[in-house]
Amino acid sequence: MARAMWKGAIQFGLVTIPVKLYLATESDYTIRFNMLHEKDLSRIQMKTWCPVEDEPISRSDTVKGYEYSPGEYVVITDEDLEKVPLKTVRSIEIEQFTKTDEDDGNTRFVKQAYYLEPDKIGRKPFYLLRSVLQDEGLTAICKVVIKDREALAALDPFADTMLLTTLHWPDEIRATSELDLPDEDFSFKPAELAMAKQLVSAMTGEFNPAEYKDEYRDALMQVIESKIEGHEVKAPEPVEEGGKLVDLMAALEASVNAAKAARDSEKPVSVADAKKAREGREKTAAGGRKSAAKTSAKADEREAAPARTRKRKTA
Repeated sequence: MARAMWKGAIQFGLVTIPVKLYLATESDYTIRFNMLHEKDLSRIQMKTWCPVEDEPISRSDTVKGYEYSPGEYVVITDEDLEKVPLKTVRSIEIEQFTKTDEDDGNTRFVKQAYYLEPDKIGRKPFYLLRSVLQDEGLTAICKVVIKDREALAALDPFADTMLLTTLHWPDEIRATSELDLPDEDFSFKPAELAMAKQLVSAMTGEFNPAEYKDEYRDALMQVIESKIEGHEVKAPEPVEEGGKLVDLMAALEASVNAAKAARDSEKPVSVADAKKAREGREKTAAGGRKSAAKTSAKADEREAAPARTRKRKTA
């Protein structure tokens, strides 16, 4: 059974809804590497070192400390953190509601997602709030303290519960002015716009996350298994570098054809893969036509042979 990583309540006006938070994502799926000593391949150990006693110490012998002046610390315990004079320490404080489809850039910079589970006594108000958000197309903007930090968060209906997504604070989001972006406006030919829209239309469909998988992880596992078996790992074919001038219309047209081929396949593939598959089908079809032509030619020769024999006999 999943383990709750936070317990508290949703504060909705004067309504209190007791809930638990659970991580909505898994991290064990990631391939992990251990640090080894290159010389003898022994696994290294990371130890907590005390410079005063000049020896390693256990993590259980450590405490949190805040340096208020050089070399001077004050110890902060878990009990001290529980006494922080802030309502959001044990509650999800709803600050406002906003339209879900509203173009608010800040809600795009997400940190972590959590499932909410209401306690039995809070189930009715929990699902009442969820129903209103769903019917009105609203997102609840709230604040909550998680892991000793107050977070800005968005609360939305999700499946048969609600999803709390923590967001970056506005001052944590970098400005796009730091980028080397052009100042001029670009003009596009009607044909370019039409072809680009056709490409987007050909690639448009209902998003189903179950149809996608982490291909990098599978490829990395192939490399690892090859090395375990003592096989040589071959480098992939070099990818053509970008930055070269291309015929935009030709590239768009080829992409449209590849995207249409991709839509006919059973699973999502890249445009490049779809293009290769189409070229393969064309080669196969061409080969079939050549083979059929050869077969037909041989048949014609066999039919013509008796006729030539008869003519020689007549002569």
